[in-house]
Amino acid sequence: MRRLVYYVACTIDGFIAREDGSFDWCLTEGEHFADLLELFPETFPAHLRDRLGVRAENRRFGAVLMGRKTYEVGLQVGITNPYPHLRQYLFSNGMTESPDRNVQLVSGDAVEMVKQLKREVGKDIWLCGGSELATRLFPEIDELILKVNPVLIGTGIPLFRGTVPPTTLEMGASKRYGNGFTLTHYRVKH
Repeated sequence: MRRLVYYVACTIDGFIAREDGSFDWCLTEGEHFADLLELFPETFPAHLRDRLGVRAENRRFGAVLMGRKTYEVGLQVGITNPYPHLRQYLFSNGMTESPDRNVQLVSGDAVEMVKQLKREVGKDIWLCGGSELATRLFPEIDELILKVNPVLIGTGIPLFRGTVPPTTLEMGASKRYGNGFTLTHYRVKH
């Protein structure tokens, strides 16, 4: 069975973006970056893959889930098909059609859609954001992989927007880098 993995960059104070959706606080250089390129090449959007020389096949994920606000970060700069190498799902109850034929618009019951995707054969499913979608899908999240950047921003979009039940997480692999960046895997024990 496929797993739903919330793989996301965040600050030490638990934000995945500034209030305006920007993430200029993310470390884009350093020894950690080579590991991210090696372990999760499919999580780099198409417009960066060529620039970074990413040629690797999908290692972990076969599909990506995005909330409307997360998707619109790229849309604002003309990117309508950010991950053509993955099956892309855009969750929105307010949009009437997808901006790109390669991105499937999903409205309605997000949890039921994810349950259906998890029953399919294939690589895991990447929940790339945002916080409202992560809160709705929390019952289906099997793993969190946090890319914790050594910065505090004080306010912004939290890892989860809304209430999630108290939940025990089991720490898996974790790696700390010299620049303060950490990559930590947690299994969710529902």
